[in-house]
Amino acid sequence: MTETVPVALSALQHWIYCPRQCGLIHLEQAFEDNIHTARGQAVHHLVDTPGYEIKSGVRVERALPVWCDRLNLIGKADLVEFHPDGSVYPVEFKHGAKRQKLHDDIQLAAQAICLEEMLNRPVPKGAIFHATSHRRREVSITPELRQRVEETADAIRAMLASGKLPPPANDARCKECSLKDICQPEALAGQGKQHQQRQDLFNPEK
Repeated sequence: MTETVPVALSALQHWIYCPRQCGLIHLEQAFEDNIHTARGQAVHHLVDTPGYEIKSGVRVERALPVWCDRLNLIGKADLVEFHPDGSVYPVEFKHGAKRQKLHDDIQLAAQAICLEEMLNRPVPKGAIFHATSHRRREVSITPELRQRVEETADAIRAMLASGKLPPPANDARCKECSLKDICQPEALAGQGKQHQQRQDLFNPEK
């Protein structure tokens, strides 16, 4: 059923940040730029062109297509290092300073799962490269992260199959979101509140 719907790796990150944002982008194909998306695009220009180079014996692949048939995931890894000892190390580029964000880690974990299936070798670690601070933050691909990838992919597939947008968050996340004007979280939250007030008018216990 929903298992036949492929899930883009970027959708996992969007869902963890905000399910409604994920729905607007991947269900309704809506997208708007703001300062944060513009900075993210500028960072990804560094790794958007497919190609490779050898650095100190490490083969570095850029914009590498990845997929996982088991979970029906598909996407692209910003950068993957292939080390002489056989280890594989994905690196996801993000704008901003070094910080831990679950939605970034989920996307990296999904890349690792894809690479493991494609190459038939373990990928226990990867890194987030933070462009502002020019620093890497290493991420262990834990069983918990792997489970979260599977659960998130299932939730996204169910949303895509239903054709229904998740409700708005209407919290601090909305301030940073480029889709705020399309989403209209305050207006929709206000409608819900008005509906509840109308219901309460006829509730003698209120």
